[in-house]
Amino acid sequence: MSPLTRPSPAMLLATLLAAPAAAQAQPADPTLNPVVVSGSRAEAESFDLPYSVDLIELSAQRAGKLGVNVSEALAGVPGLVVQNRQNYAQDLQISVRGFGARAAFGVRGVKLVADGIPASNPDGQGQAATFNLDTAERIEVLRGPFATTYGNHAGGVIQLFSRDGQGAPSLSGHYTAGSWGTRKAGLGAEGEARGIGYVLDASRFDTDGYRDHSATTRDQAFAKLTLRPNEDGKLSLVANALRQDGTKDPQGLSWDSWRRDPRAVEDPARLFNARKDISHRQAGATWDQRIGAGRLQITVYGGQRSVVQFQSIPTAVQANPRHSGGVIDFERDFHGLNARWIHTLDLGSGVLTLTGGADYDRARDKRRGYENFVGTTLGVKGALRRKEVDTVTSLDPYVQASWETEKWVLQAGLRHSRVRFDVDDRYITATNPDDSGSVSFRRSTPALGIVWRPDPALNLYASVARGFETPTLNELSYSGTTGTDGFNFDLQPSRSKQLEIGAKAFIGASTRLNAALFRITTADELVVLAAVGGRTVFHNAARTLRQGVELALDTEFNPQWRGRFALTRLRATYDQAFDSRGTTIPAGKRIPGIPATSAYAELAWTPRDGLSAAVEANYRSKVYVEDSNTARAAPAHTLVNLRLTAEQQHGGWSFGQMLRLDNVFDRKHVAAAIVGDGNGRYYEPGPTRSWYAGVHASYGF
Repeated sequence: MSPLTRPSPAMLLATLLAAPAAAQAQPADPTLNPVVVSGSRAEAESFDLPYSVDLIELSAQRAGKLGVNVSEALAGVPGLVVQNRQNYAQDLQISVRGFGARAAFGVRGVKLVADGIPASNPDGQGQAATFNLDTAERIEVLRGPFATTYGNHAGGVIQLFSRDGQGAPSLSGHYTAGSWGTRKAGLGAEGEARGIGYVLDASRFDTDGYRDHSATTRDQAFAKLTLRPNEDGKLSLVANALRQDGTKDPQGLSWDSWRRDPRAVEDPARLFNARKDISHRQAGATWDQRIGAGRLQITVYGGQRSVVQFQSIPTAVQANPRHSGGVIDFERDFHGLNARWIHTLDLGSGVLTLTGGADYDRARDKRRGYENFVGTTLGVKGALRRKEVDTVTSLDPYVQASWETEKWVLQAGLRHSRVRFDVDDRYITATNPDDSGSVSFRRSTPALGIVWRPDPALNLYASVARGFETPTLNELSYSGTTGTDGFNFDLQPSRSKQLEIGAKAFIGASTRLNAALFRITTADELVVLAAVGGRTVFHNAARTLRQGVELALDTEFNPQWRGRFALTRLRATYDQAFDSRGTTIPAGKRIPGIPATSAYAELAWTPRDGLSAAVEANYRSKVYVEDSNTARAAPAHTLVNLRLTAEQQHGGWSFGQMLRLDNVFDRKHVAAAIVGDGNGRYYEPGPTRSWYAGVHASYGF
């Protein structure tokens, strides 16, 4: 970051101190100061917390969104980069302040939680596709030091909360269609009957995909029951399911292929018919009971996930007797128990809130690997090449405390994480020895934060913490530079130190400004040692430095006009030279997958009740795609989107319409980068100009 762009803490805070000086101290708009639970785990206004946390209210139809990918909702959150790969076989790529940017598939480095149930495995690998946006009420995004109080891989935390069934019973349906053969249809019912709230929803999403060989069908179902057995208790029962059969995987493109035809697919993906089947089912129960000045919260959950994935690994590569084949086939059983006690009492001139609890999570995979050919026929399940049972277990006790006075808020947290990996190898031959084994990682992660309130309209804060990331099961799976050796039990967790200072200010009654400076240092960063034969080998090789600034401004100009602006400047570099695939990566190189600048702006116009229009603009600077920074970076781009929504009420009927135009100026762009791809196919193109239209109807009894 050059001296001209490097923010000075003193300069930034001085600017913010001056901004609200002319503002009158008055009650804040609740939409500008929402109540959140992320970080503190007890309800608190976001303005009074010593860290960055955003709340996004969700209503897919009214907001003019498709309600398919969580990226639709999170575009305006600073510090967060959500790259839609346009590949439903690999899920979104989500990074928070650089954590998770190297994930080749799924989400890692960021903790995902839905209704108190982890959508991340104990090893840190998660799937955002399991989030049901049709029934979601809100999403909370926690960034910075206090994310580490959520344990392993919590470089940030994204929590989804579904709505409770309330009021008179209602039935609803919606249908959306648009470019690239996109269709989504859904039916729902919700309300309250005899003291039991319920929300039921089922939907199907189909698309041919912007790119060739990228079609998918996704079925989702959701059910939630809410009961109140006594005046101070609440029981929530949640079940959801997701199914994707035959989801095509277009994989990445080389630079030349992207320049020639962004919709193209490289030959290996077609030859082997690269694809994935996914089945995911889970259920959970949460009991929330107030007892005197305290509250007991217990969540239990369990589920199953099965995946069959056909990769495009050449047959010759699988001639190595230790290669595990080109078809991944696993069945996962998972369950867990999360319990906490929250107690509030008066202490001195303030109020003290104490939280103590423990999280237990376990996932057991029955994993098999097969050749992806039979004779000369490609893209079919062939001979068995891998058979094992992989178990990951974590047990994390934690304590947190928050003391709040008129002028000060002090928060502290301590979590001790223990993560254990057990591998039971059941494919043993003369040329493939027993790779069974186990490894455990332990780490305590403290966090400390303070808020000073010099004025009712201004809060200044600082926080600091330590965190860690264990290798995921996939990162442990291969060792040796050929990627065909057994599990890499020598890998160690990366360890981070985080520091954040910031300010939160109300300007008048209708504007809120958030600003944060952060610095993150990491030791033993996990980087790619080798990527050959469809197998990626990792090692601990580098120190990294991530430092930057986040700004967010929400304002209501008048009852008809509302705006939001978010900016992130992030310099993420290797702070130490290391060896990668025989090449020395010098200190100072940019960490791939992380844009230096990302920005979002939105201007919404509501001329009258039931009618709204908005323009959205997204900017992302270039993104390096590998460690040496010599391959072509994914170019910077700016996308502009338009949306129009309308609603009508006629007796018990409610109707809604949505029209959306994405990438209005038809910009050619790379939507996501596959970091460190061994074949040089780093680029996943985003769609050109696209339109979508939808209708919604509901009837209340």
